[in-house]
Amino acid sequence: MMQSSLFDLQENQQTLTILDKDGRVDYMPGFFNESESTLLFQQLLQSLDWQFDQIMMFGKLITTKRKVAWVAHEGCSYTYSQVKKEPQAWTPELLEIKGRLEKLCGGVFNSCLLNLYHTGEEGMGWHSDNEKELDPNSPIVSVSLGASRKFSFKHTTDTDKVNVTLQHGSVLLMHPPTQNYWVHSLLTTKVATPPRINLTFRSIQHDTHS
Repeated sequence: MMQSSLFDLQENQQTLTILDKDGRVDYMPGFFNESESTLLFQQLLQSLDWQFDQIMMFGKLITTKRKVAWVAHEGCSYTYSQVKKEPQAWTPELLEIKGRLEKLCGGVFNSCLLNLYHTGEEGMGWHSDNEKELDPNSPIVSVSLGASRKFSFKHTTDTDKVNVTLQHGSVLLMHPPTQNYWVHSLLTTKVATPPRINLTFRSIQHDTHS
């Protein structure tokens, strides 16, 4: 019998469709089990070049408390909030995760944006993953490691709102055209929480680069 990979899918994987209007979002708790998730967290924390994020706000360059790492194929730069990010190389564990997620959704990813939130007071404001470099026809898959955090979707033209608690080892799969109609946010909390790493796998269009 072939030895199973560290990152094999769990048997009887539970999939919850939490949003099915103007797109679809599926949530899979326990996609990676507890021990796998904890090992991944430690590996990513140590193997990547984490940098404080920088964004343009009210015309000024602001350095955030959270840290980021942009990992991608060579040539896949990414511009967010007017700040261009150049990629660092894939690590073995990231390639393992990427392969599993590509099997899950049938897509192909050439990049991954990782965010490191040190406490619950660090979050992400309302936004859509709709930058010009991103392929609008590709799903976006998010992996959560570490502290459980509340994640929220809000429709752009009505009052609909959907919340989900992203747990250690879970996967969130956002199908197109979700980004056209919904914004999302990682909500902050004053409740003491340990660190969290979020991985968002994306497909970059090379022909948008100038």
